[in-house]
Amino acid sequence: MRKVFLGAAAAIAITLGTGPASAQNVKIGVVMSFSGQFADPGAQIDNGIKLYMKQNGDTVAGRKIEIIRKDSGGIAPDVAKRLSQEVIVRDGAQVLAGYDLTPNALAAADVSAQAKTFMVNMNAATSVITTKSPYMARTSFTVWQVNEALGAWAYKNGVRKAYTLVSDFGPGWDGEAAFQKGFKDAGGEIIGQARYPVANLDFTAFVQRAKDSNPDGIYIWVPGGPQPAAIGKAIAERGIDKSKVKVMGQGELTYEEALKSMGDAGLGLITAFHYDYNHQSAKNKAFVTAYNTEFKRNPDMFSVGGYDGMHLIYEALKKTAGKTDADSLIAAAKGMRWESPRGPMSIDPETRDVVQTVYIRRVEKVGGHLVNVDIDKIENVKDPWKARQPK
Repeated sequence: MRKVFLGAAAAIAITLGTGPASAQNVKIGVVMSFSGQFADPGAQIDNGIKLYMKQNGDTVAGRKIEIIRKDSGGIAPDVAKRLSQEVIVRDGAQVLAGYDLTPNALAAADVSAQAKTFMVNMNAATSVITTKSPYMARTSFTVWQVNEALGAWAYKNGVRKAYTLVSDFGPGWDGEAAFQKGFKDAGGEIIGQARYPVANLDFTAFVQRAKDSNPDGIYIWVPGGPQPAAIGKAIAERGIDKSKVKVMGQGELTYEEALKSMGDAGLGLITAFHYDYNHQSAKNKAFVTAYNTEFKRNPDMFSVGGYDGMHLIYEALKKTAGKTDADSLIAAAKGMRWESPRGPMSIDPETRDVVQTVYIRRVEKVGGHLVNVDIDKIENVKDPWKARQPK
């Protein structure tokens, strides 16, 4: 079966590589969750794709762009791999894109590598993903990129002893390791740590234990959903004074919906992230206005990952004059720089991963609403995990 797939994919690649570049549509297979638990992140990535195409047209280098959407339905690496194969072999896609979840992106990377197909990872954030296919670039972020930077920032800004509390699964472990690395390398001391069950909603005991360790800072890694609000309320109930103890985490801790749920308990929380709709730049204000007009909601990290992913594909096609072979497209993507709604960003020519600004934000009340306000930034941050791997 493997040989059949590879043969068919190779045949498609040969067919698409012949004749005038303008003779055929450029077909982009977008594989991610359009249903199930992760349908909303999938919708936000897709909204970013749609908005970019509305603003920039559906023709690049004389070739019409055609999006072929495939629903992986959630965490389903076998399904994501099969759909990635199908969209290449049956539908003739020359580009793979989307991929909201790490297990699915890892499975699809194998397809990208075998079929020699350009792949744009628009969300999945585990560092190792882009090493699995030489034809993949990423336009989101990595957990290590954001959290190691936060650890170094915490020490620089007065935290000497920290306690870490993370969700007990892969991304949480990465966040824990990254923050601790950045913090300890800067001179900080980890005085305690805990991992809470993935489905946990009662954080009283965990937060009390963190408070009892008498830290200068508490680092929290939490996915989206109902948990950020539950943690925020537990912090307030346990009487942790955020003017004395810095409570920090990755951006999901203070997501827009989480802040609405936790109310004033969220005031003073500090997070590190690469994007927030409240980012104060002319480019982002225009993006947020256009997004709200089109979709009646604010964009988020998923939206900007899809939007910038399409920018990368469009600009790569321009540089190749419409050629869609993977070698040409990935060569065009390497080193590309542009101004995103999130700020300046580029694709590292060595790792094919995103290089960008990590923003440090504090939750404040502005115009009666809780929002993330930028208080500092670390520019041109590469994925530190890759920087330490043997060459």
